[in-house]
Amino acid sequence: MASRRAARVAQRIKQEASQIILYELRDPRIGLLTVTRVEVSADLHYATIYYSVMGDEAVRRTAQRGLESAKGLVRTRIAGSLQLREAPDIRFEFDPSVEKAIEMSKLIDAATASDRRDDGEEEEEEDTEVV
Repeated sequence: MASRRAARVAQRIKQEASQIILYELRDPRIGLLTVTRVEVSADLHYATIYYSVMGDEAVRRTAQRGLESAKGLVRTRIAGSLQLREAPDIRFEFDPSVEKAIEMSKLIDAATASDRRDDGEEEEEEDTEVV
């Protein structure tokens, strides 16, 4: 039962944090940032908010600093909307899964394009042999 409640709270925190970051934070260090998932401890005292941001390592570090400076505001807003006895302490962590998915997609596209080129060359060779 506790895990079901933690999952519900995590989902609500994800929704609220996304809205807060998108509409309320005016920090230029936080650019195109997406909240990917939230993990909440079983006792609901700690929440880790995972995010993804497009860009290189410098952009990630800048976004992390912006999120760290806004941590108090985000926690206060989440506490007001969740109506829990105590708001969870939040931590922001970069989630590399989106970048890995993009890299994997590029590899698949390159392999598919390579297969198409190879198939096209084989067909041409077969056509010339028949003639």
